[in-house]
Amino acid sequence: MVEVARSETTLRRFLAGMPGVDQVGAEARAAALATRSVKAGSKLWAIDTAISMVDLTTLEGADTPGKVAALCGKARRPDPSDTQVPAVAAVCVYPDLVAAARRALAGSSVAVASVATAFPSGRASLAVKLADVRDAVDAGADEVDMVIDRGAFLAGRYGVVLDEVCAVKQACGTAHLKVILETGELATYDNVRRASWIAMLGGADFVKTSTGKVSPAATLPVALVMLEAVRDFARCGGRQVGVKVAGGIRSTKDAIRYLVLVSETAGDAWLDASMFRFGASSLLNDLLMQRSKQRSGAYAGSDDYSLE
Repeated sequence: MVEVARSETTLRRFLAGMPGVDQVGAEARAAALATRSVKAGSKLWAIDTAISMVDLTTLEGADTPGKVAALCGKARRPDPSDTQVPAVAAVCVYPDLVAAARRALAGSSVAVASVATAFPSGRASLAVKLADVRDAVDAGADEVDMVIDRGAFLAGRYGVVLDEVCAVKQACGTAHLKVILETGELATYDNVRRASWIAMLGGADFVKTSTGKVSPAATLPVALVMLEAVRDFARCGGRQVGVKVAGGIRSTKDAIRYLVLVSETAGDAWLDASMFRFGASSLLNDLLMQRSKQRSGAYAGSDDYSLE
């Protein structure tokens, strides 16, 4: 079982002992896997799998209970004309709209996810962050997406980051915890690997690339590094931890590239919504249009699907 003493010195020594990420190799590997094609007979399966992995998300200041209710309706029945289309994995909203999502999703398989810990910046005291988490959980959130303190991480205060993840995990109770690394601000693949391990050591159920508010967001090489981290963590006796990619994933082609990356890097055990997610708002419609094309041979129009 993976176990690391909680002192700053011991944690720093453990992280420093990890092999560095070969940047050229990681980018070349991700690019090569992106060229893999999916056989026609497997494409419908891949599309349905991707739909089932979507965290349908709205994180705007103008969000309202009505908008959330409409989003939840789409999450339950992505294509009202086709009952064979799977429901998505979750709907992700701000904490004050969790109760509205909970009501709209009652009786369905769709989870309610909430961002917390002063999303997206993470600039708040630990007390405020934990209150944010408790508000979301008390309102009915099944999953909590927290952001790490990137300032502390980049300053080398790894123990602070670990302690915060541990505290948030405890505040989550039975809710699953997704830890957002905001990889666009971490600068290097080595930092992405270190941050992934800190999150997993702190009890994360998922490690997540980004908030979607910072560019670059999810990229294939970053996802590769994170998938290697969760694979290695499991092989070292740790739990099987999921990965969520968020930000900039808009097309079915992109989604399938990530599914190939998952299979080839972590393994088929991660090809399930319990282990891999897409944080997206516009991806779902393209998946639905491509699904229609696979089944009927004709593209559906974008107007055939709601924007919510």
